[in-house]
Amino acid sequence: MALTVVQVLPALEVGGVERGTLEVASGLVKAGHRSIVISGGGRLVDTLVLEGSQHFNWSIGRKSLFTLILAIKLRKLLIRESVDILHVRSRMPAWVCYLALKGIRKNKRPKFICTVHGPYSVNRYSKIMTKGDDVIVISQFIKDYVLNNYTETVEKKLTIIHRGIDAKEFPFNYSPDDSWRKEWTKNHTTLGDKFIITLPARITRWKGQEDFLLIISALKKLGIPIHGLVAGGAHVRRIKFFKSLKRQVVELGLKNEIDFIGHRDDLKEIMAISDIVLSLAKKPEAFGRTALESLSLGTPVVAYDHGGASEVLNILFPDGLTPHNNISKATKKIASLYKTSNIISVKNPFTQKAMIDKTIDLYEKSVLK
Repeated sequence: MALTVVQVLPALEVGGVERGTLEVASGLVKAGHRSIVISGGGRLVDTLVLEGSQHFNWSIGRKSLFTLILAIKLRKLLIRESVDILHVRSRMPAWVCYLALKGIRKNKRPKFICTVHGPYSVNRYSKIMTKGDDVIVISQFIKDYVLNNYTETVEKKLTIIHRGIDAKEFPFNYSPDDSWRKEWTKNHTTLGDKFIITLPARITRWKGQEDFLLIISALKKLGIPIHGLVAGGAHVRRIKFFKSLKRQVVELGLKNEIDFIGHRDDLKEIMAISDIVLSLAKKPEAFGRTALESLSLGTPVVAYDHGGASEVLNILFPDGLTPHNNISKATKKIASLYKTSNIISVKNPFTQKAMIDKTIDLYEKSVLK
């Protein structure tokens, strides 16, 4: 049975939610279904349309009571297009969708599916994400978060569908090409044969850059020829924190051991040539995508043992888990990995194909309920 599926999100700029939307849209088209996306537009729209989906450019993510007026417009579209599934991925659009569905007779109403992409603040505004006929949660951590904070939620409505990556895009034991290596070496002449540890995270206090500097300092004191790379940009609102990190580098005597390399479009290559990648988020993250990408490439990961990163590492590289916020144990873990070879599982269940297949399967089952 061919389905008509509408996915709704605030915009189609770069990000995990946006990427997942495009992946599911492409999967729907390839499976013979009809894919429609409603968003405020963005740089990924052209790719979406090129891959066979239809796009409606609405300011549906704008946080204003006036946005709710779009419910009338959406209701007409759902009826006109005979939509089977209405899948929402963000809170403000979810309220619009919820109101739109209220005005459609139950036997004509599309199935309402919500994806909880993160540990949203607990309030009535966020509660809308638990109101779907089915609710996708992107990790066990998020499932537990929903059940613990919205106790009236029926557990059988929740389906865990982990995010996934394309194994062809992140092949095991990937090695950057010669031209990239030549350019990298030219721009980073001091790295030589140093043991490279990378923290891929935007500059913000909860991502763990302060812990990273303390870990690099401790490893240096152990005599390990260490070099740390902080790969992530600093928003204008985070400049003050960024400057404090640079002062900390000087205070710790790490001017020759730390590089802030900013936002990178070649993060895959950087993770591939790194000896270890770290995940040091102070708050548990919904899903450890960066950790997954690194492990898929064959680069070991040391991660704080909480949130989505725990789920990824428990399956692919449990030796890399270390207690949350414990600098000493993280240092010992990295020092141990410096001395030994590391076995990473090549059986990765967190694939893009699995994510797409499970999502479409849920669509099909939901329609038949």
